[in-house]
Amino acid sequence: MTDLHRLSIRELSEGLANAQFSSRELTEHYLKRITKIDAQVKSYVTVTPELALAEADAADTLRKAGGANVLTGVPIAHKDIFCTQGIKTTAGSKILDNFISPYDATVVAKGKASGLVTLGKLNMDEFAMGSTSENSYYGATANPWNLNHVPGGSSGGSAAAVAADLAPFATGTDTGGSIRQPASFCGLTGLKPTYGRVSRFGMIAYASSLDQGGPMARSAEDCAYLMNVMAGHDAKDSTSMNQVVDNYVANLNDTSVKGLRIGIPKQYFNVAGLAEDVKARVEESLKKLEDLGATLVEIDLNMTESYVPTYYLIAPAEASSNLQRFDGVRYGYRCENPVDLMDLYKRSRSEGFGAEVQRRILIGTYALSAGYYDAYYVKAQKVRRLIQQDFLKAFESVDVIAAPSAPTTAYKIGVDLTPVEMYLGDIYTLAVNLAGLPAINAPVGFDQNNLPVGLQLIGNYWSESQLLSVVHQYQQATDWHTQRAAIAEENA
Repeated sequence: MTDLHRLSIRELSEGLANAQFSSRELTEHYLKRITKIDAQVKSYVTVTPELALAEADAADTLRKAGGANVLTGVPIAHKDIFCTQGIKTTAGSKILDNFISPYDATVVAKGKASGLVTLGKLNMDEFAMGSTSENSYYGATANPWNLNHVPGGSSGGSAAAVAADLAPFATGTDTGGSIRQPASFCGLTGLKPTYGRVSRFGMIAYASSLDQGGPMARSAEDCAYLMNVMAGHDAKDSTSMNQVVDNYVANLNDTSVKGLRIGIPKQYFNVAGLAEDVKARVEESLKKLEDLGATLVEIDLNMTESYVPTYYLIAPAEASSNLQRFDGVRYGYRCENPVDLMDLYKRSRSEGFGAEVQRRILIGTYALSAGYYDAYYVKAQKVRRLIQQDFLKAFESVDVIAAPSAPTTAYKIGVDLTPVEMYLGDIYTLAVNLAGLPAINAPVGFDQNNLPVGLQLIGNYWSESQLLSVVHQYQQATDWHTQRAAIAEENA
């Protein structure tokens, strides 16, 4: 019973079904690990032991009554951007430090309906703005592979919790790489679904046309189990697509790697700043896929240089609009002793928002202002369409597109990068969100400092099953996804 955290989701499901352990025993095991280890990792903002044990007992009762499904009683943790009824939901910000959500996000509600047990809420860059999880009111989360390094962001708490075996899987969100990049930095599998595949209802908005929720876990198989819960149409989300949802677990072996055409964008492998270790590990993983029967096809993605400027006009513009609701009046942080309404607005927002959030609000407000709207925002939207067309043209000749998930491995905590240098680190992930495409990160090895490296596979619309299947078959032939950081090996 001391190594329950080493079991896959399938093994946990089978163990519960065969009464090898109860959901209460499993939940207590994870809660003990969180108590013992998370002070070093700082992946959780809120731990919910009473709720978790109550849900575990309910799951055990349901199982005894014969009403359990495949995930009943399996623990999960949620990125603290998903609203959770009766539990603090902060989005990593001081401005929401006292906010107790009166309802559940659809993703959370679906998890509860599937019998998942909520361990707590996970740390993140404030309002999902950042790539390191240092932009959190609750302090930086550490990378379990090296506690002096960041876990990536903005879903850094989700990545760190799974990598340290403090949750078997977790929810994340991806607006410009916030699932794939932390999954890469922490040696995990993370899927960013097609825009509209997973409901955004109850997911605190950063940039509404880019945000998408998805699963983070050790393997493609584990992610598939969570995608079966998360995916599907939701009438409460006007951008949710009423599209047929696959059984992602059943389809894991449906895509044959033999004959798969993998596009290799030559622009991606000539990017300034691409670390040699990262390039080498990615190329080795592509060679492995080639050995398994895939064909590598060189392609052009000519809009590559437009990704960063386009994203950092559109996303801040949408953030400027979305974050105006946090005004100190209805809920959230309110400054003390305001002299008038304008003072209340100004001080509540300047005291409640962190530096990166304020920076992006200012950029977005400027881009949307009179005289600049057409020159910046409208032009960025036109370029966004060209980026989408660039990908669609590529998919006429290939099935998936391969790239690094990030140009480097995890940075050191506190590294002195300018905002622009930090933004350029998102070069490989941003376009997927701009185009609304699905993409997945798979761990493919380590650099010379034993920090994980990730391969990104980008698919055409609604091809989540294909991406999970390809990575699953790669993971059947390799063991990178089974590697664990030293801190994850500690027993509670």
